Amino acid sequence: MAVSLSQNAKVVMERRYLKKDHNGNIKETPEDLFARVARSIAVADTKFEPQADVEKTEKKFLKLLTRMWFLPNSPTLMNAGRRLGQLAACFVLPIEDSMEDIFETLKHTATIHKSGGGTGFSFSRIRPEKDVVLSTAGVSSGPISFMVVFDVTTETVKQGGARRGANMGVLRVDHPDIEAFILLKNDPTRLNNFNISVALTQEFLDALEKGLDYDLVNPRTSKTVRSVSARQIFDMIVFSAWQTGEPGVIFIDAINRKNPTPHLGDIEATNPCGEQPLLPYESCTLGSINLSKMITRNVVNLNRLRKTVHAAVHFLDNVIEVNKYPLSRIEKMSKGTRKIGLGVMGFADMLIKMGIPYDSKEAVFQAEKVMSFILKESRTASALLAKKRGNFLYYKGSIFDDPSTPYMRNASTTTIAPTGTISIIAGTSSGIEPIFAVAHIKRILDGESLPEMNPLFIKIAKKEGFYSQALVKEIVKTGSVQSADAVTDHVKRLFMTSHDIAPEWHIKIQSTFQKYTDNAVSKTVNFPAHATKEDVEKVYLLAYKNGCKGVTIYRYGSRAQQVLNIGSEQNESSKIAPRPRPERTYGVTERISTGCGKLYVTINSDEQGMCEVFAQMGKTGGCASSQIEAAGRLISLALRSGVKVDSIVKQLTGIRCPSPAWQNGKMVLSCPDAIAQVLKLLTNPDFIESTAMMGVCPECGAVMYHVEGCLVCHSCGFAKCS
Repeated sequence: MAVSLSQNAKVVMERRYLKKDHNGNIKETPEDLFARVARSIAVADTKFEPQADVEKTEKKFLKLLTRMWFLPNSPTLMNAGRRLGQLAACFVLPIEDSMEDIFETLKHTATIHKSGGGTGFSFSRIRPEKDVVLSTAGVSSGPISFMVVFDVTTETVKQGGARRGANMGVLRVDHPDIEAFILLKNDPTRLNNFNISVALTQEFLDALEKGLDYDLVNPRTSKTVRSVSARQIFDMIVFSAWQTGEPGVIFIDAINRKNPTPHLGDIEATNPCGEQPLLPYESCTLGSINLSKMITRNVVNLNRLRKTVHAAVHFLDNVIEVNKYPLSRIEKMSKGTRKIGLGVMGFADMLIKMGIPYDSKEAVFQAEKVMSFILKESRTASALLAKKRGNFLYYKGSIFDDPSTPYMRNASTTTIAPTGTISIIAGTSSGIEPIFAVAHIKRILDGESLPEMNPLFIKIAKKEGFYSQALVKEIVKTGSVQSADAVTDHVKRLFMTSHDIAPEWHIKIQSTFQKYTDNAVSKTVNFPAHATKEDVEKVYLLAYKNGCKGVTIYRYGSRAQQVLNIGSEQNESSKIAPRPRPERTYGVTERISTGCGKLYVTINSDEQGMCEVFAQMGKTGGCASSQIEAAGRLISLALRSGVKVDSIVKQLTGIRCPSPAWQNGKMVLSCPDAIAQVLKLLTNPDFIESTAMMGVCPECGAVMYHVEGCLVCHSCGFAKCS
């Protein structure tokens, strides 16, 4: 069966999923990939029914995949039916308070990252900094020092041969080192392979509500070290998140109230994006239903959705069986609880097809209707599987150990997980997020830029007669249609983007999905740049009071404005020091002809302006190459030291070499003169406005967006934390 894919989807498949030979040549088509996945997952039926009709199951799974009704998490698409065979996306590992246990976990982490998975940890059991170490009569370095060790290891190990590993670091709010943990990511050079979250306890939240102090407890002795103001700590969390987007928060006691297997222990940590709370050594098996494909004649086709849910639960339970786990302890635990996480993508597109604005009561109603249906049917499907295959191993003592639920194959069935790359393949919106932009600039080879517009918007705009190339050019500057005069008001309401929607509506949608989700919900609450700390606080409290299990926020442009020199005095010297290179930048590459050949000039910026320049001339080496590199470094240094761009342009313009050239009717006198021309061109306000998003993708140069708790590139599928 031929698969219909967008150009973006083809790029993502070719870069990340399709088999390649040793020379990097693609060896399979998308159709081959889906057939490979369907076949290898269907084979698991024979483990429970020796005479199972595997061919029938394979056809059922293939229909799911090729019609884009359901897609599993990326490791399953990449590795099913291949040598590596590791199909789970995420894991949680324990960290105990001993050097031996910590480095045992570090070894396991490297193994997991090598196999293509992400890891979550709670560092809350490690004794605080400067606490005693009895075995050496020394003092402890504390949990943060060990997080640095895990971060360095992650940087070293290439994940699955394709991308770096991702981690979640959790610390309980009652740990004595909590203040240092909260400020940890305010330094942009630290822990770039970690997301961090504070585990807020019910005791803390009660103290916050009453304006009281609460106790910080040494995990080694279980004794109170000191008492601090809950309000003071909460204000630190809010301020840090307002500055940098981190830390996130998880409501750890709320998570454990929904722990399906409390007899096995408490949940202490989540996976890297926060949607999957797990016990130590559990893994998550995830997949998402494409809600935009569940619409017929502007309503949800419940019959199609029911069939898709049942087939998807069957698929994910089979994944647990055929998965090649990185550790035997993980295999034992994962098969013991058999947790699966069936989620959704395309919710925003579903609403658009139904003519419903995202920030409306009707959208909340539809969220409740569709997710309650998925939860009910997924549990029904799990129970039917259990009648054939048996309950999960640790069923006795679980929340399902009740006469009303005598059969349950999976300890959990639903999770709203990030769908960054699989939603690109499916050609739909990410998870339950609003659309990220109605139009954006896509970077392709040789620095060429092309506008890319939401296909649903194009369809409606053409139908209503206001589509034009001038409109495309206008919208691509900001990604939003709200200021476009040609767009009708009801279409503006339908195409509200992440930053157009008020934060409280993000929480209303998230909390509604959470109500019918076993695990948790991966989502980012987006704020405009002018949002206040009080706005962030309001959202955190709203998330708590509305039953969310955690919340992640991002204020537009915040990471470029974070406080530098944390914990140290300002340098009183009169010498100018450049600001550190930002963690993420955005930019373009321009090709310009010189007398020596074609020069490729890359200008990167952040929300404070241009910050670095790279230039390269074909395959030139020797002095020419080194001098061009030196010029780029010095210009970058000047830009980050606050030197005005026009001053740099003035110094470089007019420098001559023996071989000038012409381009577009203008003379290019030398390589420095060429760089000056590019700098002058890119100070154009249209350039700054059209590219001022979240940063540039390190793999393809396209704009990245902060969605689903992660930085994601919608052009090639790169995700910082998956």
